[in-house]
Amino acid sequence: MAKTTKTSAKMTEAKTRRKAALATPTDLGSNATTDIQGAMNALLADTFALYLKTKNFHWHMSGPHFRDYHLMLDEQSAQILATTDDMAERVRKIGGTTIRSIGHIARLQRVEDNDADFVTPQDMLAELRQDNLDFVKSLREVHDLCDEHEDVATASLIENWIDETERRAWFLFETARSS
Repeated sequence: MAKTTKTSAKMTEAKTRRKAALATPTDLGSNATTDIQGAMNALLADTFALYLKTKNFHWHMSGPHFRDYHLMLDEQSAQILATTDDMAERVRKIGGTTIRSIGHIARLQRVEDNDADFVTPQDMLAELRQDNLDFVKSLREVHDLCDEHEDVATASLIENWIDETERRAWFLFETARSS
C-alpha cells in the first residue's frame, strides 16, 4: 500500500512540474527581466524579419552583378539567422519567455516587409543597408537598457551584434557604390 502512495505522489509531483511556469532563476530583478525580455523579443522579431528580407532579395537578385550580390546576401542572411538562437536563449537565461510564432514576430517586428514583385538590385542593397543601420540603432537602445539593469552578459552579446550589423551595412554601402 505504501508503494502505491509513493507512486501516486510522484505522479502528482510530475504533473505539477509540467504545469509550472517557466521560472528560470536569475539575480536580475523582475523589472529588469520584464524590460529586457520585451526589448530582446522586439530585436528577435526584427532579426527574423531582416533575415527573411535579406533571403528574399538573395532569391530575387538579378542583373550583371548577380553572382556577387547573390552570394553576399546569402552570407549576410546566414549571419543574421545565426544570432536568433543566442537572442532567444539569452531571454530564457534571464527568466523570460520569447517569441513563439510567425504571428508573434509580425506583431513585434519593426523591419518593414518588401513584397514587391520586382526590386532593382540597387534598391535591394539600399533598403537592406538602411534596415541594418536602423537595426544598429535598436541594438544600441537595448544595450543602454541592459546597462541600466546591470545585465552585462546581454550587453556583451549586443556589442558583437552591433559590430556584425555595422559590417553588413558597410558592405551593402560599398557594394552599391561600385555599380
